Amino acid sequence: MHRFALIILFASITAPTSLFNFTSSTDIKTWYIVDDVVMGGRSSGTFTLNEDGHGVFAGNVSLENNGGFSSVRHKLDNTPINGATTVVLKVKGDGRKYQFRIKANARDYYSYIATFATNTEWQEIQIPLQEMYPSFRGRKLDQPNFSSDHVEEIAFLIGNKKPESFKLMIDKIELK
Repeated sequence: MHRFALIILFASITAPTSLFNFTSSTDIKTWYIVDDVVMGGRSSGTFTLNEDGHGVFAGNVSLENNGGFSSVRHKLDNTPINGATTVVLKVKGDGRKYQFRIKANARDYYSYIATFATNTEWQEIQIPLQEMYPSFRGRKLDQPNFSSDHVEEIAFLIGNKKPESFKLMIDKIELK
């Protein structure tokens, strides 16, 4: 009986699945910027790897020409969730709010989103997958929250309905 309980305990412990770890990867060419310029806006974002090996999403959000957002995105292969219930982000921000976004299918027109606040220290942000809600162009959709068994795209977005400069450093993104 004790052996059976031990096997169940070990079976229920899963190691985190890395969606992207910047300190162990120097290839960020697969990340790409999508700003409001796609609809006439004037925001501008960049994505670089700093000397410490962190992804740096930085730029300016402008409200000119009905703009107001900047995002950085990364397509994944069909990455299984494997029983994970939480996305864990290790980030260092600037005191602004950001969105973390996922897509179960990269071709979907909508994303599942969660908003998180940053400070000027390194933070571990934990986002329950089932709390990520579907949204398209800033509008919550009348559909169920995230419940897929895989992920094909991850993204960070800033769009706080005000003009602002921003800088978000990213160390790792995991499923746990």
